[in-house]
Amino acid sequence: MLVTRRRSRESIFIGEEVEIKVLEIGPSWVKLGIDAPKEISVLRSEQKLTREENLAAARALPTGALSDLVRRVG
Repeated sequence: MLVTRRRSRESIFIGEEVEIKVLEIGPSWVKLGIDAPKEISVLRSEQKLTREENLAAARALPTGALSDLVRRVG
């Protein structure tokens, strides 16, 4: 893990295409801007956790349960 200090308006690069900019610094928060190609997924940690929980729940459904639900709602 790289640990570095940045001031407001400074940035770091990951590879050639991903730039992380420090936009604003508050008393207990930091506002970041991330420039990355569309094909690179950028998620906040809580979004990643929700996504993983949703995928696990979908895998736990019995085979055909989702199709049955869609058919009933449809």
